Amino acid sequence: MTVPTSATGGSGLLVPPVALPGLTRLRVGWVLAGVAGIVLALVAGVVIGPVRLDPLGVVKDLIGLDSGLSASDRTIIYELRLPRVVLAMLVGATLAICGAAYQGVFGNPLADPYLLGVAAGAGLGATIAIAVGGTGVSSTPMYVPIYAFVGALVSVALAYLVGTAGGRRGSATTMILAGVAVASFMTALQIFVQQRYQETIREVYSWVLGRLTTAGWGEVLVLLPYTVLTVVVLVANRWVLDVLVLGDDEAAALGLNPRRTRLIIVVVASLGTAAAVSVSGLIGFVGVIIPHTVRLLAGAGHRVVLPLSLLFGATFLVFADLLARTLLAPAELPIGVITAFFGAPFFALVLHLSRRSLS
Repeated sequence: MTVPTSATGGSGLLVPPVALPGLTRLRVGWVLAGVAGIVLALVAGVVIGPVRLDPLGVVKDLIGLDSGLSASDRTIIYELRLPRVVLAMLVGATLAICGAAYQGVFGNPLADPYLLGVAAGAGLGATIAIAVGGTGVSSTPMYVPIYAFVGALVSVALAYLVGTAGGRRGSATTMILAGVAVASFMTALQIFVQQRYQETIREVYSWVLGRLTTAGWGEVLVLLPYTVLTVVVLVANRWVLDVLVLGDDEAAALGLNPRRTRLIIVVVASLGTAAAVSVSGLIGFVGVIIPHTVRLLAGAGHRVVLPLSLLFGATFLVFADLLARTLLAPAELPIGVITAFFGAPFFALVLHLSRRSLS
């Protein structure tokens, strides 16, 4: 594993690396496992549903071969199921890689993309949009994501301003505490709005618990550029995240500006998270479960954690969505319920393992 020795152009990013022992390399086997998981999730997500499709026919059609599927089957695939599967992949990959970045920036394996109030801000924005719409999510399909996106970014900006107020350095601890304060404030405002517009509570909770319903490829096209930008920037700066894990003093000694570097990475990760949340609602635990599992299984270096979190995050959310829409069919569970079902026991396991490692 390598880490930077000096900053280029004063940005604190994309710096020349030097060797640092103790961190593992990205192995081809793990990459192949991640790609295989995505392929399996893609096929399962398209095949399984109220109308069962022939798996072999689906695979042939997806790769452009003569499948023998009817026109109605192809409509189900390309207009209903495939957009939802792709959206799940994008949301899962974005939340997972942003969670990994947050954990590296703040030096905490239990940090997640909602740490600086993204979830609370998005929830407030969505609640306002639904309340203004008057009759719920269905009447404001364009405005809910926009309001949620803006609310999430406002929360992160407030957390940064609070964390650096009074000339403070904006350390990891200060930023986390500022995020907690801003999240509490945003949640209070959301509850106030809900109480003022009680007729929209059901729609608000439907959004808050997470959903991946799509009317086509619109949501995918909205999220795709944010995901690409987030992935490119974070993966390009994987070395910097390894330096930040060492601490601010060590990072400064190696030529980085910890405050500026942390700000840039947090802004990019928060932008990606806000975009994902705006089209999917609040889907919890993905940004915690996936990166931490990768660290336990494949290694701690961010050149391992970031790409594998991307792959396994996409796979995990597709299967979680598959469970959400099939367990109680024809009814559909909120996907946030499924991820919480796996996430809560995972937290308990992590705490147990952490206690054992410290004893």
